[in-house]
Amino acid sequence: MGLFKADFYRFFALGFAGGALLILGTMGLDHGGSLSDNIVPPAEAAPTR
Repeated sequence: MGLFKADFYRFFALGFAGGALLILGTMGLDHGGSLSDNIVPPAEAAPTR
């Protein structure tokens, strides 16, 4: 008798794969920018006074 049943691992893997596909579909794969630029925009310096 294990700690978790086999169904737990199966549903965990399906949920992880489904979530990854949902995130990649939302961000768009051919957007033209790098993956990190889609999550956090590049930093820009404030203009001087």
